[in-house]
Amino acid sequence: RNSWERASSPMMAHETPLHLLHVFSTFAVGGPQIRFAALANSLGRKYRHSIVAMDGNYDAAKIVGDNIPFSIEPMPVRKSRGLSLANIRRGRSLLHRLKPALLCTYNWGAVEWCLANWPLSVCPHIHLEDGFGPDEGAGRQHWRRMAMRRLLLRCCEKVIVPSRLLQDIAISRWKLPERDVVLLPNGVDCERFSRMPNGDLISSLGIGSEDLVVGTVAALRREKNLGRLLRVFSALPRDIPAKLVIVGGGPEQPMLAEMAKTLGISDRVVVVGPLKEPEEILRRFDVFALSSDTEQMPNSILEAMAASLPVLATNVGDVRHMVSRENMPFVFPVGNEAALRGGLLKLLIEPQLRSTLGKLNRDRVLAEYGLKRMVANYDALFANFAAARPD
Repeated sequence: RNSWERASSPMMAHETPLHLLHVFSTFAVGGPQIRFAALANSLGRKYRHSIVAMDGNYDAAKIVGDNIPFSIEPMPVRKSRGLSLANIRRGRSLLHRLKPALLCTYNWGAVEWCLANWPLSVCPHIHLEDGFGPDEGAGRQHWRRMAMRRLLLRCCEKVIVPSRLLQDIAISRWKLPERDVVLLPNGVDCERFSRMPNGDLISSLGIGSEDLVVGTVAALRREKNLGRLLRVFSALPRDIPAKLVIVGGGPEQPMLAEMAKTLGISDRVVVVGPLKEPEEILRRFDVFALSSDTEQMPNSILEAMAASLPVLATNVGDVRHMVSRENMPFVFPVGNEAALRGGLLKLLIEPQLRSTLGKLNRDRVLAEYGLKRMVANYDALFANFAAARPD
């Protein structure tokens, strides 16, 4: 166990919530933002949260419960290829104004806040690193970013990572002290994703009872490489009554629509857009597919496992270690589209295999990746490092 892990005592009704300032590169709906919302909603009024999004996008605010002490702190940001002294000064000013009990920064886009809180720290600081965008990946780290992470992340009390792969990168490539890198796997509310799908929604999307549904939930960004999934799906035999359902929104949507048209599968591809409650559709999927170029510990895989789905995926991040042992053969090398096609075909034509893998995946997520375990770990982390400073 890590030295910071301890039982977190329940908050008394009269106590003031600890104030946490969270700085995201974006607060658009994505993995880190979904995890934050799950934590905030579960921890209730024990903490109050202020959010800064460096790109000004606060779309994920809609998934934070109405009863959660939560506020947005808009801050003008100067875009820069390197560190921006203006951003650092603004961040420092905001820290002095808010005087939070703890600063939590998320991913590369918020790394300059390490300097905003240094050298005379306004408050304790933890940094959460979830992975990389389309211009980076586990095997193609920018030397400049790697050097800056080596330097700047040493200003934090701890660096939190969700995957073993990222833990290894932080220690071996960023040269962070092993004691300062904490592995905290993501978790999911398994009961939430055991619900039956919304029949009205399914019907409105034109999905019939005879359709086999290959589905995914993803932000439509370049690193998710949904074009790969379209190509794999288009190569299925036409006599298989399958539809591809994509839940999510993002800048790649027009390109994907055009690609589906070019591949001649527009009539079999349904782009739903973002759903606040993906459980409304997940259990109507027959196969969950992930086609990303880079991930670490995707929440969408945990949600699919909780919904008792078999998983077809590229071998990115910890995905192979997340799924059940029996599902591992359906996690394929990133560049092998032929293997993905073969795996998808096998899953679609063997209903008993789908059922077996889905049950085993749910058993695994119940045992290893439950929401309560994640919430307890983060609660202990927050409580341990938060300064005991009244608001």
